[in-house]
Amino acid sequence: MSDPLDAPAASPVSSPADADLRQRLLEAAALLLGEEGPGALSTRRLAQEAGTSTMAVYTHFGGMPALVREVVAEGFVRLEARVGAVPTTDDTLADLRALTAAYRANALANPHLYAVMFGSASLGGYRLHDDERAVGLVAFGQLVTGIERAMDAGALRRGDPASAAGQVWTAVHGYVMLELAGFNHVVDDPEHQLLEPLLNHLIEALAD
Repeated sequence: MSDPLDAPAASPVSSPADADLRQRLLEAAALLLGEEGPGALSTRRLAQEAGTSTMAVYTHFGGMPALVREVVAEGFVRLEARVGAVPTTDDTLADLRALTAAYRANALANPHLYAVMFGSASLGGYRLHDDERAVGLVAFGQLVTGIERAMDAGALRRGDPASAAGQVWTAVHGYVMLELAGFNHVVDDPEHQLLEPLLNHLIEALAD
């Protein structure tokens, strides 16, 4: 799994074919990390899964550590885009619920990326830095904005928006992790018997 850290710098994406290959490498890396762990992540295996050469890893990313960081960044970019596409209405609580639904939908659509983003798929010897983790806080900021709108509208009591958003994020993320692992089926209809009541109770407590 070891790769030289002094590999040549990645080349910029210059064509649609380059962009497609880069995307395939990201998807293959997330899949391998999510299903088999860091031991499966080698340039040879990655190139095989993506249908390319080992040199492509260095051409597009400069090496494996940089690729892993790009996997995490890609996951959060998708999350930000999915949550950011939620329209705003006059019903701020409905909008807040829509944001959480978008968060969950993104996780279910990108389970391998999600696993790597939040560490449930081990990165082994690869270590992320604070600036990479900061990418994920952009999505959290979208939730904070939704909370602030609800507070400004009087739908939630005035308080620390980050604290309230953190509680909502913790609740949704916890459920999603159980769902991805298949442990949410402790009832017949987990979405309506677990997730919806969980969010309703939390929002009611924040509004009280």
